[in-house]
Amino acid sequence: MIRVQTEDFDLGAELKALTAGNHGIGGLCSFVGLVRDMAGGEAIGAMTLEHYPGMTEKELARIEAEALTRWPLDATLIIHRYGRLEPGDQIVLVAAASAHREAAFEACHFLIDFLKTKAPFWKLEGTPGGGQWVDARDSDDAATQRWMQSSGKAAE
Repeated sequence: MIRVQTEDFDLGAELKALTAGNHGIGGLCSFVGLVRDMAGGEAIGAMTLEHYPGMTEKELARIEAEALTRWPLDATLIIHRYGRLEPGDQIVLVAAASAHREAAFEACHFLIDFLKTKAPFWKLEGTPGGGQWVDARDSDDAATQRWMQSSGKAAE
């Protein structure tokens, strides 16, 4: 399940809904990304996320589908927010559920690594000196490369 929205989400309610009625799930792993108040030594007053509706959901669906081919998952969830967010606000939730914990852990890690580098979101950090667009980090690209190499696929 994929949602791109401005509204905040309730982690407990989302995870409960994800696993509701499926007693074959033995492991559920989730990750929540939050807006930090500092980046690169500068104070962040807010972060504004933009996306291209339609294209973003399509790419998130592609990432989710890739996870479903790699691990025996019973359910997945990706929620990504956009709009103006403040430090401490939730930005993203990814969750993976499986009969066994290892698949849930690995799939959750995969989902957030790919979201960081492949999902088409543009992030503008609001600092005392003005706004600055956030570039992808080398460490995020390296994480995605490791997943691509583990599958024998070339990076796209």
